[in-house]
Amino acid sequence: MEDISVITAVHHPLRRRIYDYLLLYGTSQVTTLARALENQVGSISHHLRMLERAGVVERVPDPDGDKRTSWWAVARRGLTWSTDDYADSPSDALLAREAQRQGIRMQIERLQQWHRHRHDPAYVGYDGSNTETTTWASPDELRDLSARLLATIREWQDGIDLADDQSRTPIFVFAHAFPTVP
Repeated sequence: MEDISVITAVHHPLRRRIYDYLLLYGTSQVTTLARALENQVGSISHHLRMLERAGVVERVPDPDGDKRTSWWAVARRGLTWSTDDYADSPSDALLAREAQRQGIRMQIERLQQWHRHRHDPAYVGYDGSNTETTTWASPDELRDLSARLLATIREWQDGIDLADDQSRTPIFVFAHAFPTVP
């Protein structure tokens, strides 16, 4: 189970963007992050420290050995959690539900942004996908499905050769599996 501080740290909108940027581009300098995310260096530094306290990012040495610059990298990839993980603590459960709402808002906003911009020249050749189904599952089978989806995504990510000179753009993958009624 993830500590609630990890969940709340990552589900702040700017901290999530910082985390995603580091996931995609790797080790980065604070000023590079500030420029890329169109934020002030001081704000980025503050949010990096919050993510560091949660164990999500870490300071790393400057590749050139310059001690005057601040470089950061992802300390861990991905989070899997449920609001039910925090049912024993009313305050943690409240924080988890708000983090979940924030996460869902971000997912929907990114999907809507894709639909608004899908004909932009940068996305030529990209077809966003939608996969959905309705089936039967026990609680254990649903947890197994979640673990298998995450493993499949990680295996797929690890199989991409970023040094093969193909042109790529960042993509966002999200999945929800939950009980429903027809």
